[in-house]
Amino acid sequence: MTALSLTVTRVQALTPQVKLFRFEAATPLPLFSGGAHIVVEMPDGDVLRRNSYSLISDPHDPSGYEIAVRLDPQGRGGSRFLHEKVREGDRLRVSMPANLFAIDPRAKRHLLIAGGIGITPFLAQIRQLDRLNLDWALHYAAPSRKEAAALGLLPRSSRISLHFSDEGNRMDLATLLDGQPAGTHVFCCGPEGLITAVEATAARLGWPQSHLHSEAFAAPPPGAAFSVTLGRSGRTLTVGPHQSLLEAIEAADVPIDWSCRGGACGRCETAVRACHGRILHHDHWLSEDERAAQTKIMPCMSRFLGEDLTLDL
Repeated sequence: MTALSLTVTRVQALTPQVKLFRFEAATPLPLFSGGAHIVVEMPDGDVLRRNSYSLISDPHDPSGYEIAVRLDPQGRGGSRFLHEKVREGDRLRVSMPANLFAIDPRAKRHLLIAGGIGITPFLAQIRQLDRLNLDWALHYAAPSRKEAAALGLLPRSSRISLHFSDEGNRMDLATLLDGQPAGTHVFCCGPEGLITAVEATAARLGWPQSHLHSEAFAAPPPGAAFSVTLGRSGRTLTVGPHQSLLEAIEAADVPIDWSCRGGACGRCETAVRACHGRILHHDHWLSEDERAAQTKIMPCMSRFLGEDLTLDL
């Protein structure tokens, strides 16, 4: 990837589980658009981890990039690395910003729905929407105020509605989505269940599919180790329990394209030459028919159970 070597200038606990990290350089950084992400490289022992995180800072501020990371004790180690090992003054390599969740200029109104740490892309988006003088409303749900990492980062605005489960004001999606002005586009980021509920409610109310946008904060899941054969060279690689197939391919110095590393952009889509077993698809890119056919795989997210998996690599 095209990488920037940046200095960590601030590490701040937003909640017991979420930390803010600020990166700066000696020269102005490239601007970005709301909803963009960067990939952070984390040299963790003999493993090089690369995780994607939404940028939460002002898209028009070239003085630094900021991300907010939720600790996942059951994850593969990326969030633990940032929470436990990264200190102010450290230098890390990050990718240039890329955006798979940009605002839609066709929308007459942006209805933003966030669950938990899914608030992160909207922190930059609302700055951009304000700068463009576009209509927007944000609904932010969390289990409690204590767990709402962005409370101190959001502007004071009547356009923002907060929903905390322990206060009994859960988000009513049917009421929220019904009666929105024509031309409204919905943007949702958060747990898979929230995204599914928004899509199902919108479909029931007759929303056009083109007006629905979502981003799941997916990370490669851990799992049992498995072997994969690279068909062009005949090499066999072993993918460790806490390693993604993409990381194993990279560790073997085999060229492969990628961008989001979360199964959403399609850049690492790879053809399957042979599959005797079951591909565990965890991406948001392949269709149900493509998953069932087992002729394609997204190495950033997918794992494998079975006797033989041979890729066209």
